[in-house]
Amino acid sequence: MTGGVDTPWARMRRVLHRARTGVRKAGVDYFRGEGSDRLALTALLLGVPAIAGGTIAQPDWCSPSALVLPIVAGGLLLRPASLLALYAAAATALIVESAVLGPYTEEDASSRVTPGTILVVAAVGFFGLLIAQFRSRVGVPWRRGGTMLFDLRERIRVQSKLPNLPRGWHREMALRPAGGQSFSGDFVVAARTGGGRTLEVVLTDVSGKGMDAASRALLLSGAFGGLLGSLPPHGFLPAANGYLLRQDWDEGFATSIHLVLDLDSGDFELFSAGHLPALQLSAGTGKWEEKSADGPLLGVYDGAQFDPTKGTLRPGDVLMLFTDGLVETADRDISEGIDRLTGEADRYVGSGFHGAAWHLIETVAKDVNDDRALLLICRQ
Repeated sequence: MTGGVDTPWARMRRVLHRARTGVRKAGVDYFRGEGSDRLALTALLLGVPAIAGGTIAQPDWCSPSALVLPIVAGGLLLRPASLLALYAAAATALIVESAVLGPYTEEDASSRVTPGTILVVAAVGFFGLLIAQFRSRVGVPWRRGGTMLFDLRERIRVQSKLPNLPRGWHREMALRPAGGQSFSGDFVVAARTGGGRTLEVVLTDVSGKGMDAASRALLLSGAFGGLLGSLPPHGFLPAANGYLLRQDWDEGFATSIHLVLDLDSGDFELFSAGHLPALQLSAGTGKWEEKSADGPLLGVYDGAQFDPTKGTLRPGDVLMLFTDGLVETADRDISEGIDRLTGEADRYVGSGFHGAAWHLIETVAKDVNDDRALLLICRQ
C-alpha cells in the first residue's frame, strides 16, 4: 500500500505475511538438509561404525542391537532422504558384525546378530521413518516443534486474558480443556474499546472438543481478536460468520456470545450465535435470570442476522457466560446443569465471587470429557 492509509487491517495483513514467509523459509532451509541436518547426519554416520567396532571388540558389553540408538536419533533429527543413508550404513554394519562374529547359534546368541536383532532394528527404523516423514510435512524440526506449541499456548493465554477493569468491577475466567490437554476448543477474546469505557468479550465454542477442535480454535481466536474492536459491536458476529464460511471446513460451525458492557453505566448488550444464554444474578432479588439473544450458529449460512438483548448490571449484580461443556452431559440435560451451576454459584455471593470461576468448574463439571469455559463479570 503505497501512499495509502495505515489501517489496522493493513498492519494485520503485513504481520500475517511476515509470519507465513518466516515459517516457509524455516521449513525449506531445514528440510533441504542445510546446516544442522548435515552435521547431525555426519555425526550419526560416524557413530554407526563406532558401535559396530565396539560390538566386534567387546561383544559382552556392546550388543548388536545398540544400532537402534543412532536410528532413533536419526528419526528425530534427520530429513527422510538423509535417514535412508543412515539406514544403509546400519544395514552394512549388521552385515559386517554377522560376518566377523560368526553365524548365529543358540548357545551364544547374546553376542551374535540374531533374527530378533534384525527385526528390532528394522522396526525402529520403520517408525523413525514415519516420524521423519511427519516432520517433513509439518516443516518444523522436532527441537522447535515443542517450543512452537508452547509458544502458541502462551500466546492464546495472553490473548484470552481479560483486561483490567476500573474500580467497582471484578472479572475472572477459567478454561479447562477436555481430557486434561493443553489446548481447548473453547476460547475467549476480550478488549476495552471506546477509549476504555466499553468492555467487549467474545466467548466461543468451536465444534468438536479437545485437540480435534484446538486447531480450528487457534485460527479463529487470532481472527476474532483482530475483528474485535475493529468493527462496531453489531458487525462483529456477521463478520465472524463470513470468516467461518470462507474456511469451507467439513465441521466448521461454532457458537459464540458477544458481550458489550458500558463500564460507566453498567448497561450491556448481548449478541449470540447459537450459544447458551448468559445468566444474570440480581442483587435485589437474589435470583438468576437467563439473558437470551437470537442468532444462528456461526458458519452455517450467509447473511445471518444477530439480534441483541439488553440489560443493566447494577451494584451487586453478576453476569455469567459459559459453554455447554459446563452444564450438559450424556445423563443430564442443559436445564438441570444450569440449575446446578446457579446453585453452586450462590455460595460465592458473600465473597464477591473472588476465585469462583475455577472452583465452579471443579465442582459442577470436574470430570466431564468436554471443553469447559466460564466467565464472570461482577459489579461491586
